Amino acid sequence: MQWRLRLTSNLKTSTTMVTKLLTFFHRQVSVSLTKREPYLQLRSLSYFTDQPFEYPSLDDSLALLHSVSSNPCFALLGFCKNIDCLKKVHALFIINGIKGDLLCDTKLVSLYGSFGHVGYAGSVFDRIPEPDFYSWKVMIRWYFLNDLYTEIIGFYGRMRMSVRGFDNVVFSLVLKACSELQDINEGRKVHCDVVKVGNPDSFVQTGLVDMYAKCREIKCARKVFGEILYRNVVSWTSMLAGYVQNNCTKEALVLFNRMREAMVESNQFTLGSLVTACGKLGALHQGKWVHGYVIKTGIELNSYLVTAILDMYVKCGSLRDGRSAFDALSSVDLVSWTAMIVGYSQSGFPDEALKLFVDKRRFGILPNAVTIASLLSACAQLSNLSAGRLVHSLGIQLGLIDPTVINALVDMYAKCGVIRAARYIFETVSDKNLIAWNSILSGYSQNGLAYDALELFHQMRSNSVSPGAVTLVSIFSACASVGAFQVGSSLHAYTMKNGLLSSSVYVGTALLNFYAKCGDSQSARVVFDNMGEKNTVTWSAMIGGYGIQGDSCGSLALFNDMVKENLEPNEVIFTAILSACGHTGRLGEGWKYFNSMCKDYKFVPSMKHYACMVDMLARAGRLEEALDFINKLPIKPDLSLFGALLHGCGLHSRFDLGEVAIKKMLDIHPDKACYYVLISNLYALDGRWSQVNEVRELMKQRGLSKDPGCSITEMENNKILSFSGVACPA
Repeated sequence: MQWRLRLTSNLKTSTTMVTKLLTFFHRQVSVSLTKREPYLQLRSLSYFTDQPFEYPSLDDSLALLHSVSSNPCFALLGFCKNIDCLKKVHALFIINGIKGDLLCDTKLVSLYGSFGHVGYAGSVFDRIPEPDFYSWKVMIRWYFLNDLYTEIIGFYGRMRMSVRGFDNVVFSLVLKACSELQDINEGRKVHCDVVKVGNPDSFVQTGLVDMYAKCREIKCARKVFGEILYRNVVSWTSMLAGYVQNNCTKEALVLFNRMREAMVESNQFTLGSLVTACGKLGALHQGKWVHGYVIKTGIELNSYLVTAILDMYVKCGSLRDGRSAFDALSSVDLVSWTAMIVGYSQSGFPDEALKLFVDKRRFGILPNAVTIASLLSACAQLSNLSAGRLVHSLGIQLGLIDPTVINALVDMYAKCGVIRAARYIFETVSDKNLIAWNSILSGYSQNGLAYDALELFHQMRSNSVSPGAVTLVSIFSACASVGAFQVGSSLHAYTMKNGLLSSSVYVGTALLNFYAKCGDSQSARVVFDNMGEKNTVTWSAMIGGYGIQGDSCGSLALFNDMVKENLEPNEVIFTAILSACGHTGRLGEGWKYFNSMCKDYKFVPSMKHYACMVDMLARAGRLEEALDFINKLPIKPDLSLFGALLHGCGLHSRFDLGEVAIKKMLDIHPDKACYYVLISNLYALDGRWSQVNEVRELMKQRGLSKDPGCSITEMENNKILSFSGVACPA
């Protein structure tokens, strides 16, 4: 007798009919199995669930038929191979009031979870009258496999109230959830449960180590690690990684030596964590040893270990070794390729980052969002707008425009001077984070748009976004450029209240630079003296601040203090010293420091240093000597040198040399209207009105016009009002 009964989704079946069908199944499979071919019965079952029949072994066939005999619902679920079939069978059970037992309900939970529908699994679980420990365990496992860590914590809380006993598998899963969420409170509760149950295995103890380490409780992690009797490579690696994550890098190296003494073989994750520790310490020698150990032992390189090795060489300042390690890879994948590009970009080698990207693109490797963001950073460093636009276009084509890429785009366009594009992209972000605000504020500040930066900063505060250290550096710079003293002073109070002044040398440097440029050298010095950490930029800002106020004695005294502390001055500090000497007429001392820079410190003078010397000579009235200095330079002079000469000519009414300086400037930039205005003004001061008219006529012929100047006013209510046009004399 053939009984191919097939239920379809549109079949209207009554409760009685379904009951009869299941009874029919029960009767069919209860017949002596020797009288009926098992494969035929299984084929009939496959028709019931719309599933193609696959021939199992005879033993499996007999076992399945016995299960049908004892629990038809459970057996029917066993034939569901996809979510559509499962929903169909489950719907038939519900519509026709067929209630399965605990085993059948747990099977439903497991099937929904296996098909990725954890929400449905949870709904089925919630309808189980009295779930046993296995049912709870199945549900928590599917939460874990779908990375639903918050749900695991809540579910475990319910489980603790319903179930008395736990096992190590549940503890391991819940501890992993606590680690990912960095939930120390729930983690401690789980630890208490582990102690109550007793006899935790190494997996649970390792989970506790990992949880405490990721929650920044490294002492607790170390204590649990000490209680593990039989430590395997996973236990050692978790403790070592915990030390690295908590910046206990020296302890990580010591622990690795203990691990080797215990004769425990390392794996990729152990060595990856160890290399990361070497990178954080800047321990290039030890990092090379670990790299050599990897090569010697023949450990297979995975993406984590490769990235760690490349990152270590970058942080240790040995990009050449990093590139050698990269080139030695048998096959380059996206992870290693991106790691090398990030290394070049972060280390100030943007050209190499772009070159590597172009080279490896030929091998068909497609970038990810991190690659695109790093390339945009390289373009920003180079101010290469055309390359940045190409990378932007590639990111759009590949669908890689995520928040990280958007922030990099804002920064790239801003640093390339296209502030409108940067602002447009910024405004497209619906949920603006602090990094996005920092990028656009920095762009406005760097492009001389201080008013816009302050206005946008006010908008940022209105959106309840708290400024960070990077934000304050940009805003202090904007305040300094427009003399917004009250705004900067109020931000000074904010930095002290939130601990940003003591925690960031960059904020302190920007603050003292703000006070110095606003003419308050006394407050700048107070900030300088109270800074716990000072770098060369800090010293340079304070030395330059004294120079701006005409206090060359203060600049020179501070320079000598710096030398006494065995700090090596850089080119920027010498620029500040030469500028201070020039502003106060200390020509002799200016030559002394210029010669010391070249001979004692072996610096090759830059255009800024030469400009300081020309300014120094010009201010002192030694204009012919200044022009002779320019003509004898080993490099081609730029506008800054002739501008300094022109300034001195104006001070000393030397219109003849001033005319020479302006003509040199016009030779360099013949399309700049401002230089025509300068020479016109010079002729006017000398009373040569016919030549003034000639210059004006020449400007008209070339279609040149001078943009009006601007001024900005700060009122008592701290609000910057607007720019006011200022007529240019001509």
